[in-house]
Parts: sequence; structure tokens; C-alpha cells
Amino acid sequence: MSTIGAYFRLVRVAWVLVREGVVSALPTRDLPPSVGLVKSLVEPLARFRSKQQARSIRLTRAVDRLGPSYVKIGQFLATRPDVVGVDWALDLALLQDRMAFFPTETAEAAIEASLGRPVGDLYSDFGEPIAAASIAQVHPAMVGDRKVAVKVVRPGVRQRFAHDIESMYLLARMQERLMPSSRRLRPVEVTRTLEQTTKVEMDLRLEAAALSEIAENTKNDPGFRVPTVDWERTGRDVVTMEWIDGIKMSNVEELRAAGHDLDRLAETLIQSFLRHTLRDGFFHADMHPGNLFVDRTGMIVAVDMGIVGRLGKKERRFLAEILYGFITRDYMRVAEVHFEAGYVPAHHDVSSFAQAIRAIGEPIHGQPAETISMARLLALLFEVTDLFEMQTRPELILLQKTMVVVEGVSRILNPRFNMWKASEPVVGEWIRDNLGPKRVMSDLRDGVKAAVKLAEALPEIAVRTEKFHEDIVRMSEHGLRFDPETADAIGKAEARYSRSGRVALWVIALSALYLAFSLG
Repeated sequence: MSTIGAYFRLVRVAWVLVREGVVSALPTRDLPPSVGLVKSLVEPLARFRSKQQARSIRLTRAVDRLGPSYVKIGQFLATRPDVVGVDWALDLALLQDRMAFFPTETAEAAIEASLGRPVGDLYSDFGEPIAAASIAQVHPAMVGDRKVAVKVVRPGVRQRFAHDIESMYLLARMQERLMPSSRRLRPVEVTRTLEQTTKVEMDLRLEAAALSEIAENTKNDPGFRVPTVDWERTGRDVVTMEWIDGIKMSNVEELRAAGHDLDRLAETLIQSFLRHTLRDGFFHADMHPGNLFVDRTGMIVAVDMGIVGRLGKKERRFLAEILYGFITRDYMRVAEVHFEAGYVPAHHDVSSFAQAIRAIGEPIHGQPAETISMARLLALLFEVTDLFEMQTRPELILLQKTMVVVEGVSRILNPRFNMWKASEPVVGEWIRDNLGPKRVMSDLRDGVKAAVKLAEALPEIAVRTEKFHEDIVRMSEHGLRFDPETADAIGKAEARYSRSGRVALWVIALSALYLAFSLG
């Protein structure tokens, strides 16, 4: 039944996209002729047929009709230009995460259920909501004479998202089955990442933990900080944090009127992001202008840590080598790093890949640094990686998307901002510390730690090896046998697939009735 429900929800999504003109804006290049035929057939059903209407406006209308879950889905897909394309990712990034307020009484009930204490005991004053998004809304409150911001999860959002993500899984599996070329992008894995990141975002204790970790990492960094968390008043459905009085970084005129140095702010923002990425391997992955404030002292304060990214030591090293290779025009080294990291399948030729990388890098060296668009650079990279069957790397895509956003904010402050010059002190220091003699010592230290852990695990490995040997011998003597649970699961799977054809026919018939009723 849940699968049938997912089919119906997909039909509704398709209908809304058709009606709001999103389908008519889809590109048909490199797609089968049948796609263009379907597009031409549904175009007359759109409510607005103006060719001049911006695609982002059509998307916004459609997402508003579909509800909060699809705002979050759209924003997530904006972080995956490898999946939806750079142009569509930029349009999706414009989706406004602004929803209707839910009643203050409902928020107070959620706080009391989460923290187990009356709101009157927790706050000396609790105000009406001032901002509402797809996941939560924010209330001003007082704790004694201290002003705080209280973020409360939207009621029913978990259940609604669980239903909508089921439809996304269905669509991803259909895509893999019907479009083999898309398997390189791993749509099911992308959907799984969306599900996991949104579940994390809906547990506000984890956002509080991210704030705490970044605060600890950046306590000695110049010009950047995050709000402090009130852990006594934080739970799964509520987080209480320091109230930030400041100017949004998108408000250039107000920043200038307040006497802030816009060039210095742009430089501090880029350098802070790179420190978090290279030094800490943990970064704020939603650094759009609405989440960045400048306080009266000129300090950048980043809020809303619902989306964060992590990079392991190996990924940071590869990233630095790739960046350094572009700077020094060592395209062969850039190509070798991609192969060493396993980003490009080994059956491809390294020299050919280096040639493709050169096609991206050489035009960069022929331009002034302040005119180089990171968005354009990423578009070229995605085209090249598509040619060489590069598998999707979610952690790198999130990093690249955030870098584009941070660059955009910096250029709001200073249209001629030279990102590469501002980045050099941080990147150069990291490269000297991690790609020189210090790297050897670090690798030796890590090797010793790994050897100690292996020695500690040897007895357990020996036991498991002996058991595995016994299982192999038993299998060779008596054949392969399934336990009852496995046999039962195989039977259910076969039954489910045999029913899929009948279910699809019913869904098509009922969908036709639904569309006829809607048109009527």
C-alpha cells in the first residue's frame, strides 16, 4: 500500500510541475525523442505559458504548492549540480525557505514535550515567531535579562517528509532502471543522502552540537564566530542559542553606513571558510547571506548549522593537491590525484584526463583573477568528469557548492574581489604544513597508530578467520544453504516484483481519472 501511495504522490508532483510550467522549461538536448514528444503534449496544460517567465519563478510556485518537504528537497538538489546541472542548481538555490508560522501555543507544547518543563520555568518571556522555514521556526525569548533565539521544529514535519522521501526513492529507482546513463550519478544514493541529512537537520540537538564544535574550532580565529548554545534549554525539537544583533551580509548599504570595511569582510569570509575546510575538515555548508551577520564589532557571525560538511584527512590532502596543481599548471599531477583518490575509473588513460583538465585550467590563467567565476569553473569540471565516468562524491560536491556560495557573498561585498589572492595565505600555509616535511612525520605517526590498532585486533581477526575457514569447508561439503530469514526475504522480493506490473497498470488508470477530475 505504501508503494501505491508513493505512485499517487509522484503523480501529484508531476501534475503540479506541469501546471506551473516547470516541465515546459526542461531541456530536451541529449534526451530520447520521446521526452520531447511528452513535453510538447503537456505544455498546453500549463497555467502560464509565457516564454519570458523566469524558470526560478515557475519552480518557486510549484514548490510552494507541493509543501515544506519539497522546499528542503529543492534546496538539497541545489547542492548537487552534478545531478541537476549547474543552471538548475542555481535556480533551485533561489528557493526561499519561508513558510507560514504555526501557532505559538503549538511551539510551547513542543518545547514542554521535548524538555519536560513548562515554558514559564524555562524562559522569563517567550515571544511570537519572527521567522519560519520548512523545518522549524524561530521565537525571541528572555532568560532573565539575556535575550535568546529559540528554534522549534515544525509539527508533523517528520511524518510528512517520511512520506515524500518514499516517493523520491521510487523515482530514483525508476531513473536507474529506465536511464542507465544516470547510474553514474547514483540517484538512489543521492536520495539516501538527502534522507540522512534532513533527519539530522530535524534533530536540533545535532545542530547545537555542530554550533558547539565550530565554536571550539574557531575560538582563536580572527573575525569569525558562531552563537553560543544554551544546552539546558536544548532538546530534539528545540534549540536555544544566543540572540545575534547584527546586519545581514546581503545588506551592503547598511554595512557601509555602519562603517564596516567591506573588502576586509569579504577576505575574512573566504579565509574562515577555507580554515574550517582544510584545517578542521568541518564546515558550515549553508553559508548564504541570510545566515551571515556582522555584529557591531565587525565580527562575522554564522547562524543556522542545520547543514554541515565533513572532509577526511585524505580528502583534504587531495583537495589541496588538486588546487595546487591548478595554480602551478601541473595538470598531470591533478589528473594523477583524481586516479589515486579513485575518483576516475582506472581503465581510463591518465594522459587523456590530464589533457581534459588542461582545457579547463589554461583559460583560467589567461584571465584576471577577479573575473574567474567559480560557478563556470564547476560547470566545466562536471562536463569533463561526465566524459570520464567520474563517480559522484557527495562530500566534494557539498564543498564545491558552498565555495560557490561563499564566493558569491564575497562579490556582493566587493564585485572585483580576488578570491584566489585572499585564499593564498590560508591555502599556502596548509600546503606547507601538510604537503612538505611535516606530512612525512604526520604519516609516520598515523602509521604507528594504525599498526598498534592492528596488533590489538589480531586475536579477534584470527578467531574470525578460523570461523570463516570452517564455513567454507562446510559449504564445500554440504552446498550453499540459506537461513530461513534469507529464504523468506527472497520469496517476498519475488512476489513484490511480480505484482509491480499490475500495480503500475492500476496506478496509470487511477492517475488518468485523477487528471481528468483535476482538469474538470
